[in-house]
Amino acid sequence: MDILIVGGGVIGLGSALELALGGATVTVLERGTCGGESSWAGGGILSPLLPWDYPAAVTDLTQLSCRLYPEWVARVAEISGIDPEYRVSGLRVLPPFGAERAVQWCAGQGVRLEQDGEGLWLPDVAQVRNPRLMKALRLALERMGARIVERAEVTGIVSTENRVERLDTTAGPFAAGCYVVAAGAWSKKLLGKYGVQLDIRPVRGQMLLYRAQPGMLRHIILQNGTYLIPRVDGHILVGSTLEDVGFDKATTGEARAELHARALGMLPQLAQAEFIKHWAGLRPGSPDNVPIIAQHPQLENLFLNSGHFRYGVTMAPASAKILANRLFNRERPSDCSSYDWPRLN
Repeated sequence: MDILIVGGGVIGLGSALELALGGATVTVLERGTCGGESSWAGGGILSPLLPWDYPAAVTDLTQLSCRLYPEWVARVAEISGIDPEYRVSGLRVLPPFGAERAVQWCAGQGVRLEQDGEGLWLPDVAQVRNPRLMKALRLALERMGARIVERAEVTGIVSTENRVERLDTTAGPFAAGCYVVAAGAWSKKLLGKYGVQLDIRPVRGQMLLYRAQPGMLRHIILQNGTYLIPRVDGHILVGSTLEDVGFDKATTGEARAELHARALGMLPQLAQAEFIKHWAGLRPGSPDNVPIIAQHPQLENLFLNSGHFRYGVTMAPASAKILANRLFNRERPSDCSSYDWPRLN
């Protein structure tokens, strides 16, 4: 198969890897630079923050991805020679939280959970370092012969009857047998009149980064939606906001002050760390965090893999697997109807 993927984030590159491993010839178009948007900006926690608060469509996908991640990331590292720093660091949840609901959900899903004093401890939660993962994915694809074209923004979709014939871009026209849109927060905008029934919108998230002594924090901490993520070299990420402000990636002093205050409340030792950076990214917001991994209802050779909201990095391996199963007409190991294109009214 000759496949053209629009979007060089973790979903686009992850999809490209899965399809290339399946024997497809793959080209990736990216409007900016690969991994430069929300895939770079996020924290890389490989779990919904409080999984018991999400619908099964989210947790089924994240749990499948978590099972796939060790082998998936090892293969990416082997091909690229870059360690994405996949680590099982555990997650400590500080009150308030619904302990009874958490215990029931974890027991039903076979997820290890311990009540540790006033908090909850999820020892098997892992993380990955987003920027390193994106570099590794890109290099792995290049070494496998995939074509990556950056600064190629789609300006038009040309179709005939029920098929896409080509994409017009700022880098010229591109044609393929099959097209996959994985453009994150820009997916609906890119599709234009073909984005029927989609509810994918940008949701801004602001993050802070500190440089601390390695070992100051050894596991992820979460409280009231704010999280601290320790990296191997001592850096600590603090996130994040949820802001419905359109395609605005500006940072604000108010968010910085609020995140800093919350972080100090959770880890007072952070006062000794050096503040490094403050940034924002635009997540592809979707109803209930449920992505769409599906064929277009009108154009038979157009597919979508987008709308992963806060969990694109988390869901990437499983989403790529579901997409490849659809494109290669493989048997689906489970019911994936939750990720179908919204029905036309």
